[in-house]
Amino acid sequence: MSVILAGVTCLPVLLPAAQFGEASSVVSLDYCADQYVLKLLPRDRILALSPDSTREFSYLSEKAHGYPQVKPIAEDIITLQPDLVVRTYGGGPNITHFFDRLGVPVLQIGYADSVESIQEVIQTVADELGVAQRGQNIVHEMNARMAALPDIEDRQNVLYVTPGGVTGGAGTLVDSMIGKAGFDNYQTHTGWRSLPLEALVYRQPEMVATAFYGDKINHSNFWSAARHPVLRGQLGGTQSVALSGATTTCGGWFIVDAIEKLAAAREATEFSR
Repeated sequence: MSVILAGVTCLPVLLPAAQFGEASSVVSLDYCADQYVLKLLPRDRILALSPDSTREFSYLSEKAHGYPQVKPIAEDIITLQPDLVVRTYGGGPNITHFFDRLGVPVLQIGYADSVESIQEVIQTVADELGVAQRGQNIVHEMNARMAALPDIEDRQNVLYVTPGGVTGGAGTLVDSMIGKAGFDNYQTHTGWRSLPLEALVYRQPEMVATAFYGDKINHSNFWSAARHPVLRGQLGGTQSVALSGATTTCGGWFIVDAIEKLAAAREATEFSR
């Protein structure tokens, strides 16, 4: 059986979990799905990964080297004759219906907006792929690492900054990450929003967390609010911590890497006082 793993959105699967577990040739349609396929499945069950699987923003990029790649184009995927397609967003919104008509099952990975929902997604995907114990092990390790984080009584606020000039507020995965690390979120509004440049003029965050992805992606002629002089001034005068973009671009177990780095920066600030 062939599998295409393509993403993280809570939609019903097309076949029972037992049949997914029997899939022996899996295709992943995007780099978010690539992480789950690479983490949960043995090499001999993976037929192909997405072209972004080896990019800088792919958390398991090094492990992805050597695997065949396929573009999320229906004709290219069908040529591989997979048993199962796994996706988060790869192939666009209509590709699931296309494979449904052809009788090719699709496993849609659920969207995660908190650390707890990431754990639910991990276990659900592991169950569907017939590797439930692997999912349990990953979730257990996440909980153990977070339980080992230092206790922080005096919570500072932190502003999360992306290359595109946006930040995550309440109800986002970033907000959940910030809370787990022992911070309050500088952005108090809900959802993803442009950086609050006007507010920054009057109120400085106590820390800035950046999640950039390297010069190969952020070209010199690219402009966003992240390059605004107001923010540049904040970065120069405020304690900052640089997070790996690969740990925050998708919802996965690797969010704990970012949480640990934030918590370590917080602890270092406390120690310096």
